[in-house]
Amino acid sequence: MNSNQPPGSPNKPLLIGIGVLFVMIAFAGGMIVYSMSDWSVPEKVKSLKNPVPAGNESIAAGMSIYKDRCANCHGERGDGRGEKAEQLSIAPSNFTDAHKMSASTDGELFWKISKGRRPMPAFKDKLSEQERWQLVDYIRTFSTRLVDAPLNPTPPEVPTEKPAPKKQ
Repeated sequence: MNSNQPPGSPNKPLLIGIGVLFVMIAFAGGMIVYSMSDWSVPEKVKSLKNPVPAGNESIAAGMSIYKDRCANCHGERGDGRGEKAEQLSIAPSNFTDAHKMSASTDGELFWKISKGRRPMPAFKDKLSEQERWQLVDYIRTFSTRLVDAPLNPTPPEVPTEKPAPKKQ
């Protein structure tokens, strides 16, 4: 105890240390909550259809945009393992995950590209609408789209042929 302090007075460095620790814990907690929260897309956006057909030209244009704007974080192969991925507070999406990609509509991908979410920037003001749709076309090439099978599939009806009448 410092002899200049009156007995019973708080230790200023200890209070500052506790305050700094509290701020750090609160910040870390906020980051954890933020990173675990889902990236909800408005319902009306989910049904948006891509007006840009996924042809060779569109995919090539999307690939060029992707290499320039997305590959550093999402990786050249779209696996979320780009050069900068480890430096980010939230892992980039893995576009090779067929289940996750099949569950996402083109409208959802377009909206996420347009709006962004930290640490991913918004591209609404950086790319034209057509470029963002081309990017969706290219991103789709990283995985095979799964077709949902019904939980209780019923076998297809097999047409039965009536036996030909017997000749006598």
